Amino acid sequence: MDTEKIYEYLEIAQEKIVFFLPKIIMAGLIFWIGFKIVKKLVEWTNTALEKTGFSSTLRPFLTSIVGVVLKGAVLFIIATIIGADLTGLVAILAAAGFAIGMALQGSLGNFASGILILTLKPYKVGDWIQLEDKFGKVEEIGIFSTDVLTPGNKILIIPNSKITDTIVTNYSEKGMIRLEINVTMPYAESFPKVQEIIEGALITIPKIMKDPKPEIGISTFDSHNIELLVRPYVSPDDYWEVTFETNKAIKKAFSMHGVTVAYSEGIEIGAIGE
Repeated sequence: MDTEKIYEYLEIAQEKIVFFLPKIIMAGLIFWIGFKIVKKLVEWTNTALEKTGFSSTLRPFLTSIVGVVLKGAVLFIIATIIGADLTGLVAILAAAGFAIGMALQGSLGNFASGILILTLKPYKVGDWIQLEDKFGKVEEIGIFSTDVLTPGNKILIIPNSKITDTIVTNYSEKGMIRLEINVTMPYAESFPKVQEIIEGALITIPKIMKDPKPEIGISTFDSHNIELLVRPYVSPDDYWEVTFETNKAIKKAFSMHGVTVAYSEGIEIGAIGE
């Protein structure tokens, strides 16, 4: 290689260095300063979301999205300063985003529903809820699904999109729930007497709330007996325990006071035991 060629290559290298060095230095400064600013903005976003009461499940996800978007913006600015042609890259990213969106259409629906649930908070962890024929206690609220523990100790993993598309009954929202227990009495018995006996039985159950006062009334009349409805209020967590205790206490009280009832298979009055 002759000397002229060497000098020519050196000149080209020098021109490139003179041309790109300021851009590289500027890109490095923007990278360093930009990522520090992004870190502060992410911290500020997390603090703002926490103060506004956003779910602890949703906050890390939203802050991570903010961080990714801002870092992407910084890298885009750096690429523009260096002079990179981003037209092809943008087209590729757009096509990839469309393909991914089509492939994950169901998951994206669950994701959007999860954001709504975590933002609007129709229920929270620990609440007793019912969705159609599914009933249980909320164990975890995720971005894509909600885990519900049934009274039979089974975990239901329910897609969030299904939850936002149906009626949700929240039994824990008011901090109390009303039991509805059916009790029968013969036509010959005095309702005020039976009502007093049931009220006495309910007093013996500590987990029944005194306020609001339990309701006891005649529900309907059938061919064999009178149907009563006993409606005490309890904490949602005590629902099943108090249901069983109430039935047990009423049966015991009827036995102690000699209240007879008609068996469902006939009109003959039968004795009732302990």
